[in-house]
Amino acid sequence: MKINWTSVTVDDQDKALKFYTEVLGFVVKHDMDMGGPRWITVVSPEGHPDVELILEPDSFPAAQVYKKALVDAKIPATMFMVSDIKSEFEKLKSLGVVFTKEPVSMGPVWVAVFDDTCGNLIQLVQPV
Repeated sequence: MKINWTSVTVDDQDKALKFYTEVLGFVVKHDMDMGGPRWITVVSPEGHPDVELILEPDSFPAAQVYKKALVDAKIPATMFMVSDIKSEFEKLKSLGVVFTKEPVSMGPVWVAVFDDTCGNLIQLVQPV
């Protein structure tokens, strides 16, 4: 058993695609018309090409409630590993990314949290 896909629910697939590719640097693996919402996946150029992040529409009402509850509780929807959190923070901040938590040491890891512009908080993690 292995993980091939994971997802974040997004309020606008076009906006999400632009943010995740042009700002975060992910690469489109699939962008297929499904007769309404599209099947959009992106991959990290630094990661394994078989691990895809689905930019899943949040049109299901329960998804919107869940997403809002996570944000209200300041809980990230997912985490991305980085090798140098301080330089990644500076780079993303210079690109206009809004951080809700600047890099901070939390024992065996450094973490930072940003808003993905699509209704999610995303945590960056750097192991110490």
